[in-house]
Amino acid sequence: MFTSTELLAQKCSHQLAALNQSEIDDRLCAVPGWTLEGGKLVKSYAFKNYYETLAFINAIAYVIHAEDHHPELTVTYNHCGVRFDTHSVNDGKGGISQNDFICAAKVDAIFQQSFARATGA
Repeated sequence: MFTSTELLAQKCSHQLAALNQSEIDDRLCAVPGWTLEGGKLVKSYAFKNYYETLAFINAIAYVIHAEDHHPELTVTYNHCGVRFDTHSVNDGKGGISQNDFICAAKVDAIFQQSFARATGA
């Protein structure tokens, strides 16, 4: 079983194969609140206002860029939805890879460190 600490210590790397359902289920335990929806790893974050929402996006942008693994973001006034998948696995058919879980753990860590106290999460 993976832990969030183990995921946080990893760096994204080129992935050739998607994780199978058993591997996904194992890793989901390490990233509470993340779910699998429509073939993507998904979580929503709530904020007090638009400024906090944008500050969160700017904070995760640095990590996302450094890992070279970019999610889909849905942004509203006080909400940000984050959706990860890996387009390049399974001969370009896509799926969930270890990179998705590494980035999910890192996005969670940013939220917990900087925004959870402010939102009461």
